[in-house]
Amino acid sequence: MSTFSQVEKRRFWILVIIVSISGFSQGMLLPLISAIFEKDGISSAMNGLNATGLYIGTLLISPFMEAPLRRFGYKPIIIGGGLLVFISLLLFPIWKSVVFWYILRLIIGIGDHALHFSTQTWITSFSPQHSLGRNIAIYGVSFGVGFAAGPLFAPLVNVFEGLPFIVSGVLCMLAWSLVFMLKNDYPDIIKGKATEGRFFSRFKATMAVAWLAFLGPFGYGFLESSLNAMYPVYALRSGIEFTSVSIILASFSVGGIISQLPLGMLSDKIGRSSVFLIALGGGAISFFIASTLEVSTTAVMAMFFVAGLFAGSIFSLGISYMSDLTPKHLLPTGNLLCGIFFSLGSLTGPFLGGLFLEFEAGFSFLLLISLFLAVLFIVSFIGKLKQRPTVA
Repeated sequence: MSTFSQVEKRRFWILVIIVSISGFSQGMLLPLISAIFEKDGISSAMNGLNATGLYIGTLLISPFMEAPLRRFGYKPIIIGGGLLVFISLLLFPIWKSVVFWYILRLIIGIGDHALHFSTQTWITSFSPQHSLGRNIAIYGVSFGVGFAAGPLFAPLVNVFEGLPFIVSGVLCMLAWSLVFMLKNDYPDIIKGKATEGRFFSRFKATMAVAWLAFLGPFGYGFLESSLNAMYPVYALRSGIEFTSVSIILASFSVGGIISQLPLGMLSDKIGRSSVFLIALGGGAISFFIASTLEVSTTAVMAMFFVAGLFAGSIFSLGISYMSDLTPKHLLPTGNLLCGIFFSLGSLTGPFLGGLFLEFEAGFSFLLLISLFLAVLFIVSFIGKLKQRPTVA
């Protein structure tokens, strides 16, 4: 029995292509702007603050995303989000200013969130239960590959400073144009208190059934931002060369890309919560071992790769888990909350990492990451035990 009809198959792959190009633009933007600001002598604090624009944009727009999606459908929201992203990218070379670039990053955060929210909700709404984990894993891999490829285009800045922005903007526009090949569709709407109420009543209803699943996006946001923003500072202070730091971080990303699909398919077979616990537990143990092997850069690289194999998939596992727990008519709210929790994790990571580096307590930064994942594991395990009687 085929998983998708031909129309659904084409729709799925178009949505996957759009997400990979969106990942590409985000992956390129972070190191590119940091490097440009660093070269121009902008302080590291201002540089870091500027990078939060993307996540602040996501949080600002989140409460207002669901109503337009229910009213206009998936396609117009993807068109609007994509338009904001590629126009903003093409505007970067026009005027170099910290404030102007922050506003553009804020707008890209809004556009990206509209794009991800719509594509994610659309995929979770038409994916059959037996292949949901696989489909969301492919979605996650496409974003991850795009995100990993992004930094490779940052050196185009050496040709002329605006070139990477123009290339990224044009690629986004080409991927965005594929949306016009799709027929619009709408989320399921069921008359009832949870759906007729305002955003906060749907928020409460969704949190009540799926709060455990949101630990995935929150944990991944924390991991991604603290590893990319704060670990390099800690590693450089520990005497690790910058080139090695880049390879260490890439090892985690590669691990996540390799394991995403197998873990997604495994979660279709043995259940989301079990695979989620394996991912959190394996990640916590890997980072703990890495913290004891910091004298060897090669050993740290190897353990980052293993940590990626486990914890690199907790975002997509969280989305699949949420889709299992959430009634169809609350799927838009569930996907929206995945984005909100990812942004909260992304803002929490550098904040706690910064505090750690400020008041260094004489233990490894990687131990902090390990403890964080261990706490998520314990909360998830207790939550799963409490859920069991209800499911039975």
